[in-house]
Amino acid sequence: MRLHSATVLAGTILFGTVLAGLGASSSVAQEKRQAAGAPSQITTVLELFTSQGCSSCPPADALMHSYAGRKDVIALSLPVDYWDYLGWKDTLANPKFSARQRYYAKERGDGRVYTPQMVVNGRAHVNGSSAAAIDEAIIGTRAEMAREHVPVQVRMDGHHILIETGEAPTGSPHREATIWLVTLHKETEVKIERGENRGKTVKYYNVVRDMSPIGMWSGKAGKLELSRDAVAEPGNELCAVILQIGKAGPIVGAAVSGL
Repeated sequence: MRLHSATVLAGTILFGTVLAGLGASSSVAQEKRQAAGAPSQITTVLELFTSQGCSSCPPADALMHSYAGRKDVIALSLPVDYWDYLGWKDTLANPKFSARQRYYAKERGDGRVYTPQMVVNGRAHVNGSSAAAIDEAIIGTRAEMAREHVPVQVRMDGHHILIETGEAPTGSPHREATIWLVTLHKETEVKIERGENRGKTVKYYNVVRDMSPIGMWSGKAGKLELSRDAVAEPGNELCAVILQIGKAGPIVGAAVSGL
């Protein structure tokens, strides 16, 4: 198994390797165990960039099951399409997700685009098949996120989706952010017939069906109301709202609800 890495420059995909996770001290390890077992008022957003054509991805896809079940985490699977040339067209991929991954790489300035890549709270990226690295990144981004955290709520009310965002905390440098609406399918199984994963049947969890900006947050408390019927299409089972700085910057708030 190998980790797939790609940086798109003038239409060329370059290969690289994933940075190893940092070792944790005993105190950090204790915090990690607490983070894994107890809900937090800060909701962590995990974005797994994966592909059915990547032989290194199935372990990361399986690991997503444990994070999708946590109440303090919004886990998102975002299948990308840039490995389709290897012989199998990803049946869940969306070019929007590939573009989002590249935006993250550009925003960070490191150019790192690979699968399976886990982006944590819009602030760090690690190998998506390493629970230790993911948990370490959750802890590492939590303190900064806590200082900038904006309360977000989303709930269903009849034929409407009601979204509420809070005020910017005192001292936060952020006074403007994009409000993203994300629709999810909880679980789907795909039999892969060609390419590197030929013959495998892989389960995917919290697969993003669509991700679109629906408004702007201006640093003050606000409310949005959307048509539930327009979002609750067949296959859409969850609805998440993410408050993110810029196009692919730090995430400062998030919430999820069933549709």
